[in-house]
Amino acid sequence: MTARGPASAPELDLCGELPHGVTVLEASAGTGKTFTIAALTARYVADGVPIGQLLLVTFTRIAAAELRERVRERLLSAERELTGALDGAPMTAHDEIAALLASGEPDTVRRRRDRLAAAVSGFDAATITTIHGFCGAALQELGTLGELEPEFTFVDSVDELVEEVIDDLYVRRFHRSEQPQLTRSEAANIARLAIANPGAKLHPLNAPDDSRAAMRRRLAAAARAELASRKRQRALLDYDDLLTRLRDTLAGPRGAAAATCLRARYRVVLIDEFQDTDPIQWEIVRRAFGTGELPLVLIADPKQAIYAFRGADVYAYLDAVRASTQRSTLRVNRRSDQPLIDGLDALFGRAQLGHPEIVYRQVRAARAAREPRLRGAPSPAALRFRVVDRRDPSIEPTANKFASAPSARRHIARDLAAEAVALLDSGARIEHRDSSGEPTGSSAVAPADLAVLVQRHRDAETVKRELAAAGVPAVTGGGGSVFATPAGADWLTLLQALERPASSPRARTAALTPFLGWDARRVACSDEQQLEQLHQRLHTWTRILRTRGVAALTETIMLDQRLPGRMLRDRDGERRLTDLVHIGQLLHVAASSDGLGISALSAWLRERIAAADREGAADELTRRLESDAEAVQVLTVHSSKGLEFPIVFCPFLWDHAYQLRDARPVTFHDPEHDDQWAIDVGLDGPEYDAHRQQHLTEQRGEDLRVAYVALTRACHQAVVWWAGSWGSGNSPLGRLLFAQQPDGSVPPTGADAPADQTAFDRLQAIAQQAGAVVSVEWAKLGFPASWGGAPPESGSLTAARFDRRLDATWRRTSYSAITAVAHEAWVGSEPEEPGVQDEPAGAAVAVGRDLPVTADRADPVAA
Repeated sequence: MTARGPASAPELDLCGELPHGVTVLEASAGTGKTFTIAALTARYVADGVPIGQLLLVTFTRIAAAELRERVRERLLSAERELTGALDGAPMTAHDEIAALLASGEPDTVRRRRDRLAAAVSGFDAATITTIHGFCGAALQELGTLGELEPEFTFVDSVDELVEEVIDDLYVRRFHRSEQPQLTRSEAANIARLAIANPGAKLHPLNAPDDSRAAMRRRLAAAARAELASRKRQRALLDYDDLLTRLRDTLAGPRGAAAATCLRARYRVVLIDEFQDTDPIQWEIVRRAFGTGELPLVLIADPKQAIYAFRGADVYAYLDAVRASTQRSTLRVNRRSDQPLIDGLDALFGRAQLGHPEIVYRQVRAARAAREPRLRGAPSPAALRFRVVDRRDPSIEPTANKFASAPSARRHIARDLAAEAVALLDSGARIEHRDSSGEPTGSSAVAPADLAVLVQRHRDAETVKRELAAAGVPAVTGGGGSVFATPAGADWLTLLQALERPASSPRARTAALTPFLGWDARRVACSDEQQLEQLHQRLHTWTRILRTRGVAALTETIMLDQRLPGRMLRDRDGERRLTDLVHIGQLLHVAASSDGLGISALSAWLRERIAAADREGAADELTRRLESDAEAVQVLTVHSSKGLEFPIVFCPFLWDHAYQLRDARPVTFHDPEHDDQWAIDVGLDGPEYDAHRQQHLTEQRGEDLRVAYVALTRACHQAVVWWAGSWGSGNSPLGRLLFAQQPDGSVPPTGADAPADQTAFDRLQAIAQQAGAVVSVEWAKLGFPASWGGAPPESGSLTAARFDRRLDATWRRTSYSAITAVAHEAWVGSEPEEPGVQDEPAGAAVAVGRDLPVTADRADPVAA
């Protein structure tokens, strides 16, 4: 299919005709997708669609929570504006949605206001959820049509069951073989990939039955079938089951009836982040809402489709584009300054980011960002390139005269720290403006205004170390599974020692962990009395763990060993302490929910550590941010998606390029069969070679989109480094700079990295094209940089005074006394009746101030 240019889709007019039929709304980074969804929701509600009949779907729980809050705020503000307009108050400037809804006859405006007010008061009825949440709710609402078992257990993950299936299938197949044709690791890779992509077609299709390729395909199919069978036997459902159950319901004999029920339930459907969908999800949406009977709006930015490793499939989005009846786009960037947008336009040009239909599109800045908002920076350019000279003494050359990648990464990390110090010391300020562009104040550039985006977790640690050495506070976010950290090994060592607290080797090893904090000298030189005290302490901790649990053990260690104070003295202590506490909480949950003893808990942790190198950690396993203090954010590009930062450093876009170093199962889209989603587990043969190359091409295309996501996180300035290493030509930055064709296509493989001066000249040409908004500099290391921190604000300190009045009027009473005024008064001349006795016999009742009782300690009977 021929690529459609940037002008092929008209710009969406939020005040124009509301979308109808199947509409694809293609956005770009920073153009306000959530803002648009909230505005469309307000308009649909004002036009008479009840809030309970709108379906808003996104792809993560965090995004759903944010969308829910933004929609509620939009409805509330619109209702307030209409109320003010009806009372004759002036409209808020630049609120075009409220101005549109306030136009018309007073009765019409009043009806719109009442509908918005009803939506706000009944907002709990709104369906704003993830795609999995919608599927689960739909299956429940469909009842018998949904074919959902009345008694089942929903689980977030079936990883343990998957490993059980892999082990059983492997033993079943090879238990009599002295030399198995597959290792257990190879079998696990095949089975996991097949299970993680349940809708993908398995290849090879025509391999001889007695070949290894056919055996691998049978293994993949058997793993899928066996896992499904065991989940049914145990009445388990996971997230994939919610999708496949609803898909099968809609595609089955009663699918038309089920779709009719869903269309009767919802009158408008808005789906955000649709570039992260997959073929199963798109089939559900298409069958349920894609007939054109009701508005279905798919909001997406295919240039930000970077989650293929989690199952997201941008080809499903492209299929939705072809099935749409309308297309629109958003062209106002509400995030970045116009100079930065101009610089990115010069860098990307007409680039096709992995597919002819995924094209970089030019946008314009909002009114408040048409002029630069970063003032006083050492380099005022919005897009800065820094080129590493491979002749620098810190660069180690390779045999082919390229810069070795490890030395280039170290050089750039130090240069980045120096740039951060120079910016923080410069007195630069960020100007704040309202929506009309009028200044409202400014703030000095602080560490929290800086972000460093990398592709790999280990690169984040490298950068953080250099920033810390320069005195710049930095924290890492999105750092993968917490079990992959040293804290995981420390906890495992401690648990193993608590299994056998009398074991001298285990006790000595545990003493070296942060929990006890001994060094090697102390362990080696300890006398018998010191070692005896160590064993006694381990025995005590073992008893606490067995009788009171992991949480009590953690608290005991924290207090007895003064762990926080001891660890926070180290440069990286806050990070390590955060990881230790996080794993402790996960161990407590596992021990409490599954009743695990010490040995079982050790085995549980050992399995988690072994599996921690797999991609895609669950939310509760992802490393937590160690501090909320003002600090530079160092995180992966995948973690940064959806975020924005005033100033962004991209140090390694020249380095990382997707590679396949050995034969492994691959996912791909078959160009000979209408881009069908598929997996090849054959691992050999000409068919596998073609599929492997297609997989590489698709992943290299995603590399380009990763670069786009990284650069578009910046609001005011982006700093990018280039180094000429052996693989730089295949990197996303290398191919954008040196391999992009006149039609915008970017091949998956580039030429070798050019000479440094050639690269410098190419970047200078981009700078000349864009003007002063782009600068090119050599990344030369000077003296080690050091930042002393922002000067403290002057001010006098005074002692706090307790000036609150204590409420001493709490009293203990009964329900009868509280409600006495609501009943008929007694006649004073008649004998007093005893009434209902609500206190136990013999109980003394304190009245008034005789026995003050705080509210949270009141007698539950009286309450």
